[in-house]
Amino acid sequence: MRRMKVGEVARRASLSTATVRYYEDIGLMPPPPRTPNGYRDYPAKAIERLRFIREAQESGLALAEITSILELRGQGQPTCHHVVDLLERHLQDVDRRIESLRASRDLYAGLIERARTLEPADCTDPDRCQTISIELSGIIARPEGARPRWRRRKHRRVVTMVRRDRS
Repeated sequence: MRRMKVGEVARRASLSTATVRYYEDIGLMPPPPRTPNGYRDYPAKAIERLRFIREAQESGLALAEITSILELRGQGQPTCHHVVDLLERHLQDVDRRIESLRASRDLYAGLIERARTLEPADCTDPDRCQTISIELSGIIARPEGARPRWRRRKHRRVVTMVRRDRS
C-alpha cells in the first residue's frame, strides 16, 4: 500500500496542508502513523475521506455535522437518514433567510416608492431624512406591542420587529 506525506495528500485532495492538519487536530481525520523521522505517513484512503469532508463543507454542512456523519459511518451505521435530516434543517434555514430577504426587499421598495413622492423642500429636519421615517410612512405593519430594534448582521444594519410581552 502506497503511503504519502501530508503535502501530497493535501494536494491530491485539493486542500492546504494546514487544513489537513487542522482536520486531524479536531478529529475529522484519524491521526496517521508516523515515519521514523516523525513525518505523517497517510494511507491512500485518506484522500477519499478528505475529499468527502471538502464536498460536505461545500454542500453547506458544518464541521460538527460532518463529524457526526463520519462517527456514524465509523460505527458501521447507515447515514442516509441522518444526512437527509441535516439537509432538511439547512433547507428550512434557507427558506427562513429567503423570507427575511423578501421582507427586506418589500421594506426597501416601499421606502423608495415613498421617497419618490416626497418633496425635498419639505425635508427641514436637520437630524433625519423623511424618507427613512419608517413609522410615519406606514410601510411596516407593526405587530401590536412590537417595537423596531436595530441590530448588526454581517456589516449591515437591519431592522426587525421585536414583540414585548407584558406579563
